[in-house]
Amino acid sequence: MARSLNSDQILVTGGAGFLGSHLCDRLMGLGFDVICLDNFFTGNRRNVAHLIDDKRFELIRHDVTVPVYLEVGEIYNLACAASPVHYQFDPVQTTKSSVHGAINMLGLAKRTQAKILQASTSEVYGDPEVKPQHEGYWGRVNPIGPRACYDEGKRCAETLFFDYYRQYQLRIKVARIFNTYGPRMHPDDGRVVSNFIRQALRNEPITIYGDGSQTRSFCYVSDLIDGLVALMSSPDQFTGPVNLGNPGEFSIRELADKIIELTGSRSPIKQLALPADDPTQRQPDISMAKSGLGWEPKVSLDEGLRLTIDYFENLMSHQTGTYKL
Repeated sequence: MARSLNSDQILVTGGAGFLGSHLCDRLMGLGFDVICLDNFFTGNRRNVAHLIDDKRFELIRHDVTVPVYLEVGEIYNLACAASPVHYQFDPVQTTKSSVHGAINMLGLAKRTQAKILQASTSEVYGDPEVKPQHEGYWGRVNPIGPRACYDEGKRCAETLFFDYYRQYQLRIKVARIFNTYGPRMHPDDGRVVSNFIRQALRNEPITIYGDGSQTRSFCYVSDLIDGLVALMSSPDQFTGPVNLGNPGEFSIRELADKIIELTGSRSPIKQLALPADDPTQRQPDISMAKSGLGWEPKVSLDEGLRLTIDYFENLMSHQTGTYKL
């Protein structure tokens, strides 16, 4: 397939969200013109406010479940609520965001001959039976559970991407993103890092689901963005799916203890019932990313948490009332 004539103009769906806004920053820094598309369900204008006056940046309020007609050379499809609190709020819309959003963005890529990257997720592995999780593992997902709107929506999006690749020779990239954290996380998104930091800074009980023995791997946002840009820049034959995450594995209890230590908090630990279908472990095998992209994380958990805590301290010191979407 021929290279797009609009190769310097890049579309980022979900561009005002946590990951999307950092990606917009990076792409602007690399000299690209960026169109940021977001419906502001979980994204926030403040995340991209510093870019608004730049002539190379354009912000469009739009929902990916509705087709959009633009001229672009590359598409990063990040649009979808990614935390359980948000994606379970309207599960039907979550599935539509993944499936209809993928169809619409793939259609746009087909028309403009653009290269397109899908932000998939480690949740396609479900509650895994193998450790660490590698890209050849097909997963263990409950298709009718409360998390299925996100898990199965992302799995279907991957299916669509590879069908467009086989049927239309579209240039695709699929990244399976593991837990990522950093500045601009929504403070009330229910994710473990933001929850623990917010609770610790307020000296409130830190709520752990179950006994805290379940594990996660935490990747700092700048490392993740490095991986996405490297994947998009890789040769066309390197489609993925490829795991992007930090292989360092920590229990939820270890994370809580670390955040209490770094914040100097007096927060006690409070155990709550484990949610349905909550995975017991998450650890990416990043061999493919290392060999195919020359990528691996550089930021340690302690370093990344300090930067994230600084962000939340600043946010909460200027916060009056509830954080607004």
